[in-house]
Amino acid sequence: MKIKSGDIILLLSPDNKSFMIMVEEGRSFSSHMGILDLSSAIGKRLGETIVSSLGNHFVLLNPTVEQKMMKVRRTTQIVYPKDAALILFKTDVKAGAKIIESATGSGALTIALANSVAPSGKVYTYERKEQFMNNARDNVRRAGLCEYVEFNCGDARDGFKEREVDVAILDLPSPWYGIPASYEALVPGGRIASISPTYNQVERTAEVLRETGFVRIETVELIMRNYQVKKGKIRPDNRTVGHTGFLTFAFKGTGDSVSLK
Repeated sequence: MKIKSGDIILLLSPDNKSFMIMVEEGRSFSSHMGILDLSSAIGKRLGETIVSSLGNHFVLLNPTVEQKMMKVRRTTQIVYPKDAALILFKTDVKAGAKIIESATGSGALTIALANSVAPSGKVYTYERKEQFMNNARDNVRRAGLCEYVEFNCGDARDGFKEREVDVAILDLPSPWYGIPASYEALVPGGRIASISPTYNQVERTAEVLRETGFVRIETVELIMRNYQVKKGKIRPDNRTVGHTGFLTFAFKGTGDSVSLK
């Protein structure tokens, strides 16, 4: 498939730096290795190159969901792809699913969720601060996924207007305030995920989940280490993503449910 004006692509420089940009007629992009005429990308295929004003060849690639997440404009901390991936699998987010997310933040997790529920599902995301929500909307639009997301300016403590949703995801400083509203919004047996950076938050979250009627509560932490791979010099990368947060998962039970360990 040939690149068209309006396509979002990834430019890969000779020194392995990448830039996510929109291809437009008459638009240029300034980089540390020269200026690129983005019009020259139109009609090319992915994997081909365009040449900068300094004679450097940049490879044209299709950005992955991970890259779209990591290249959002940040007004808040983001959920990293390693955590987002487990959230998707643990809560069974898939095409056609209805998801509530609170809070939106910079929209990185929103991108992963929207990509997974497309083309027939919907993400209903809530953010208290309007400036954060506007930035997140721009990020999701740049990722080409806005049609699968409904943005709401609101607080989880005030409840969610949606009902019969499949999954609720809480990325809040005090996630326990969003648990009752999530319980009301979820279908029977629906799943909930909460993201917290500290032990105290996890402890209180798990306690309120049990009191509210959630079952099969579990908490995990993911540590990911990248490696520099060169002939005769394989070693851990100098920059490693360590602790990003604890992930707590549970299912919506009924009044007579017993929490499973």
